[in-house]
Amino acid sequence: MTDGVVTDVGRTPPSGVGPGLGTLPSMSKISVIAKLTAADGKADELRKALTGVVDAAAEEEGLEVYSAHAAADEPDVFYFFELYRDQAALDTHGTGEGMRAAMGAFGGLLAGRPEITMMSPVVAKGLDI
Repeated sequence: MTDGVVTDVGRTPPSGVGPGLGTLPSMSKISVIAKLTAADGKADELRKALTGVVDAAAEEEGLEVYSAHAAADEPDVFYFFELYRDQAALDTHGTGEGMRAAMGAFGGLLAGRPEITMMSPVVAKGLDI
């Protein structure tokens, strides 16, 4: 992990346009897992802020799946599963006005930087990868 960025092979990805996510080798789709840990006493507020971010994701055409999940065994931990159509979709993630405003609601709610894991989809049920 380097500056909150984790990859599937444990190396920092090359720099890219996305929010510090970098670039994976050319593949058709890109999946991301983001781990968010709430600051002390802020889990309920963070849970509410997640709704705004997911709603704002509707403005991102190439963002095919953007779902938030609560960890069953850690009440202050949440995960996002994200599936992007391609690198261009990842590069534009978070650049729209609605998404920037919704992500701004995270200020003061997180214990630290999100931990990001970038992946290449291999096989799935229920998703066109």
